[in-house]
Amino acid sequence: MATASKPTAYPHVTATPGVRGGRPCIDGTRITVMDLVKLQRMGAPPEEMRTHYSSRPLTLAEVHAALTYYYDHKAEIDACFEEDRQWDEGHEDRRDEHLRQKAGK
Repeated sequence: MATASKPTAYPHVTATPGVRGGRPCIDGTRITVMDLVKLQRMGAPPEEMRTHYSSRPLTLAEVHAALTYYYDHKAEIDACFEEDRQWDEGHEDRRDEHLRQKAGK
């Protein structure tokens, strides 16, 4: 008999509207899953991630929960990285246009 799968809970990871754009964060902080994934991509081990962003050290459980969330929601988080990349690109274009207009060119 097949059983219905229940949604996986991610202790230490929450998404709150109005906090970091509603993106998943370490509970009680503004540190996003994406922040920790960026550190991982730069080669930082979890032990270093604990103190990189926070005024209070994260626990290893919080770091690993965020990375687990990423691997379970890779497409979603990677889409957020792409969305940020496109926004940054567009922002540079808008800034350049603003400066050209301001200079009268």
